[in-house]
Amino acid sequence: MSDLVVNNVSMVFDTPSGDQVEALQNVSFSLKQGELLSILGPSGCGKSTLMNIVAGFLAPTAGKVSLASTELHGPGSDRGMVFQQGALFEWLSVAENVGFGPMMKGTPKEQIKKTVTELLQIVGLQDFYDKPVYELSGGMQQRVALARCLANDPDVILMDEPLGALDALTREKMQSLVLKLWKETGKTIILITHSVEEALFLGEKLFVMAPRPGRIKQQYELPFAEAGLVEDPREIKASTEFISKREEILSMIWDMEEEIMGQVEMAGD
Repeated sequence: MSDLVVNNVSMVFDTPSGDQVEALQNVSFSLKQGELLSILGPSGCGKSTLMNIVAGFLAPTAGKVSLASTELHGPGSDRGMVFQQGALFEWLSVAENVGFGPMMKGTPKEQIKKTVTELLQIVGLQDFYDKPVYELSGGMQQRVALARCLANDPDVILMDEPLGALDALTREKMQSLVLKLWKETGKTIILITHSVEEALFLGEKLFVMAPRPGRIKQQYELPFAEAGLVEDPREIKASTEFISKREEILSMIWDMEEEIMGQVEMAGD
């Protein structure tokens, strides 16, 4: 099993002025293969730093990250990243973007074509196979980015605000697509978002992180992601249980933001 284990991870950055900033402090958690985790918290709580450490873009100051019992050092094909902006190759077609990773691995062309065709069917872009990506809307480009990530068959998919730049209606449709891909592929997914509603709806597990030094303040086990596979998302988000959890977490984050602002004001006095 490709379980992901984050063990006592801390991260300290040196600033140009010679000071040190403790971005993360003793963060520990584990995810079984196929679990979906959403992470949110106030600005400066280390969400993206944690994501970049799991991705292998940053080496932690202390602690370690392991996947399938192997300690991770640097990026690898076992982890795929989906960014807020698709980071696509605009001069390539939809199919060429999705097949880029397998092509770089030397996968035979027929196998690439089969994989690309299947993935475009899954994300609803089968009619845009040869289209240049610059002709696509933002939501469609994010579908291409998801398909491109899946084409590399990673064990873990990391999503850093993947839906943040989309309009409200497209964002809701993409949330349902993320749940569909999660269930159909069995991939482990970690998603960072600033939207409490999105974190609640997509997170089978949800972590609320506290501000600097970043650490896990509260953990939730939630039923909404599973429900979203078969029920109307709008009905789920209008339910008493969903609204209650949303208000609880909003209040928690609001209190942390107020605390941060108070510390900034005190530092300025």
